[in-house]
Amino acid sequence: FTLPKNVTCFFLFLFDIPKFLADWLVFFFAFAESEEKIENFTGAGHKFRSVCRFSPLRFGPKTSGKVVLGAGARSGSVIAVAVGTMADEAPTGSGKSGAPSKKRKYKVIIIGAGMAGLSSANHLAKNGCTDFAILEARNRVGGRIIGIDMGTQKVELGANWIHGVLGNPMFELAMQHGLISIINIPKPHKVVAATEDGRQVPFQTLQEIYEAYVCFLRRCEEYFLCQYLPPPDIHSVGEHINLEAELYLNNVDDQKEKHLKKLIFECLLKRETCITGCHNMDEIDLLELGSYTELQGGNIVLPTGYSSILKPLCDTLPRENIVLSCPVKTIHWKRKAGRAHSGNNNSDTILEEDEEELDSDDSDKTVTEVPIGGKAASAATASTSDTNENSFKHYTSNVQLECDDGTVYEADHVICTLPLGVLKEHGRTMFVPSLPVYKMESIDALLYGTVDKIFLEYDRPFLNAKISEIMFLWEQVEPEPDADQDEYLKANWFKKIYSFSKVSDTLLLGWISGREAEYMETISHEVVAEKCTEILRKFLKDPFIPKPKRCVCTSWHKQPYSCGSYTAIAVGASQDDIENIAQPMYSSPHQSKPSVLFAGEHTHSNFYSTVHGAYLSGRTAAQILLTPDSPQEIVMESDSSDLSSWIQGIALE
Repeated sequence: FTLPKNVTCFFLFLFDIPKFLADWLVFFFAFAESEEKIENFTGAGHKFRSVCRFSPLRFGPKTSGKVVLGAGARSGSVIAVAVGTMADEAPTGSGKSGAPSKKRKYKVIIIGAGMAGLSSANHLAKNGCTDFAILEARNRVGGRIIGIDMGTQKVELGANWIHGVLGNPMFELAMQHGLISIINIPKPHKVVAATEDGRQVPFQTLQEIYEAYVCFLRRCEEYFLCQYLPPPDIHSVGEHINLEAELYLNNVDDQKEKHLKKLIFECLLKRETCITGCHNMDEIDLLELGSYTELQGGNIVLPTGYSSILKPLCDTLPRENIVLSCPVKTIHWKRKAGRAHSGNNNSDTILEEDEEELDSDDSDKTVTEVPIGGKAASAATASTSDTNENSFKHYTSNVQLECDDGTVYEADHVICTLPLGVLKEHGRTMFVPSLPVYKMESIDALLYGTVDKIFLEYDRPFLNAKISEIMFLWEQVEPEPDADQDEYLKANWFKKIYSFSKVSDTLLLGWISGREAEYMETISHEVVAEKCTEILRKFLKDPFIPKPKRCVCTSWHKQPYSCGSYTAIAVGASQDDIENIAQPMYSSPHQSKPSVLFAGEHTHSNFYSTVHGAYLSGRTAAQILLTPDSPQEIVMESDSSDLSSWIQGIALE
């Protein structure tokens, strides 16, 4: 049951329904139509794991709606190479007009104009603080949100979907600005699986193994949710699923059937690496898989592209506050020992000009926050650069930023939204003094994998009109113990491509993850196109499949401002590591507000790897600076779409 948007709005206006109820009615009409049939394995999205809460496609391949078999893998993470052209293109949503400011000193400087950075700036501006600047290394805003046009299609090189509706601020923002069409009829999504010799797998077999796989995945998530221990010597998701699959296949007598079902399990695990953002599921901690919170309501595609959601955020920001093509090289964040606040009476507050410093006896703030989870309690002091007085400059603000071009900015507070991959690559040298040991240990412990996309554009359609995805059941070739890894990747990298799905009749999309994705980034698009043509001809048993007229591949790993795709919790890591990274840092025990705060998808312990996780973390960082200094609980404003908060509010009343 659906109603045209104008009819719905007129109905709501006519009866003067309160806003929160109006929002929910609009959502109901949108959500009711997104329900899709599971029985026939049809759907509109890319996520196998969409039953109940099991559909974690954060930045990338998640399904939209209740899709049972899809082409899912998170949308590679971000900036990408489009046929030799990287995503450093014209600025997107650059905000209000005006030339970049020559000002070099601000109350707040935000590093990065991705979703977390824009969210922080937007929240500051809405609350009356405009003395801030955003320093963005690229020549555009959006970070890992970027799309291009291929033919008549808008394709996403980075984030694909709004993952979930209930409580998702991205959905609320998109609805407020008319970016979502509530009249969106999903297309049937039929999946076909084939072996290397071109044999198509019976649909019943595919459905049987998929359902078993979902059950195994649920059990993995239950270890976190129910807090019970896994079998001995089983530490990763991959180990657990392989054990379950082996026990399951032991009940199959026919060897050919058994082998075929094993290939399907292996294909689903490859797909899971794209969803999770890793090379192999053996890298993902079993006890932490369920830590990611899946928002209900299916996955939403923005018809005008995900980048369209950036404009409402940028429109509230003065154009001169956004500095593009400005990579930050060094962050000096701590005053010299014994140096008091000088020449700046407002270094610890944003909105009040003359706030006194807290007496040290009244402050429980240490130089850096205590780590969570008991890691490196002595880590508050840094390493070699902490004692290097020559590298530390005298300045009056809390933080000084040096950019690649030599420009120096000063700020009382800095919100750092650098991706986890950049922190892994440059975290030890970028901060002066170095980051606390506990924070660097957590940065190292978390996984930041690579997921890339391959787009193939054709002059004419060649895939059966009823088929929307073809899964590849590769025969596994394990490398010899003493084999050269580079040679192995060169000969087998393409076997990590688990499927190609239709974006349109003449546009196909494939996913690849891990070291194979990193290798693909080193070869030409022509080589990738030729290999993909061989794959399609082989599995479809059709030697006349044409070569694509255009091939676009992302390259998130080699991009200096992303260094990968998105965050996952590796074996041995935990949510505590995410919270450690999110801990703000104080340059002095006298401070009432932190000098450096961290935001980004890697700092949200429940929504890591998502756009809404990045958005919420940015808003939280800004709120910390806006909150009065008197000790009190930080209460974030709840959007009307946040059902859980709404219910809690009713209960409190």
